[in-house]
Amino acid sequence: MLELNKYLPLTETTYYILLSLLEPAHGYIMMQKVEELSNQKVKIAAGTMYGAIENLLKQKLITAVKSTDKRRKTYVITEKGREVLRQDCERMKHIVQITEKFLPLEITRDGGMENV
Repeated sequence: MLELNKYLPLTETTYYILLSLLEPAHGYIMMQKVEELSNQKVKIAAGTMYGAIENLLKQKLITAVKSTDKRRKTYVITEKGREVLRQDCERMKHIVQITEKFLPLEITRDGGMENV
């Protein structure tokens, strides 16, 4: 197996960017998808997005793909990126499971959470 631990944990922004690239997309679409996937909790400015794209390209977690739109570069997650995403998902699942075991949460009438 590839040594992928050096990429973990992903930041929330990076996680959503990788998730947004399970299908090819250009920067503006990626920004929209990240907002949608995060329920509007994560908003990425254009400059931040392009910095993130450069880093992810260098790490080979995403790659540029051919596009019919000459004005926009299109990107997609690589197999290495998918594996990093899977591993981070497993890491977070473990965190949630262990937290729920030791700190049970109850949903309140107003839809919020409270300690039991």
